[in-house]
Amino acid sequence: MTIMETIKINTKKQFEIIDITKKVNEYLENQELCDGLINIYTKHTTSAIIINENETGLIKDFKNTLNNLIPENKDYHHNSIDNNARSHLQSLFLSSSQTIPFKDNKLLLGTWQSIFFIELDGPRTNREIILTIIN
Repeated sequence: MTIMETIKINTKKQFEIIDITKKVNEYLENQELCDGLINIYTKHTTSAIIINENETGLIKDFKNTLNNLIPENKDYHHNSIDNNARSHLQSLFLSSSQTIPFKDNKLLLGTWQSIFFIELDGPRTNREIILTIIN
């Protein structure tokens, strides 16, 4: 059986890291399932879904690393279209989805693992995250 649901997120900053673990867990806990896989997918080429530790210093390091790899104010060709080449290039180093197993309707994440939605071209309204459960 496959179940799909869409979560919508509004972002407030140009670059933002949003912990969506609680939202995904709440959705999963409300299903009448037991064991399976859940895929978390962003439909946007200037956003990402990652799994990592939710620690303030690490999040700052993550942002700084992306900014150092792909700096602002470069002569990116795509900027002639809509001035967001940097966001697209940053997303190349990230992922648009993550798949996580679950058991007894609980995500099987490691102790320090959290699920993050990464906004690279905000602020935006109604960013869509597709949750697909395979049971």
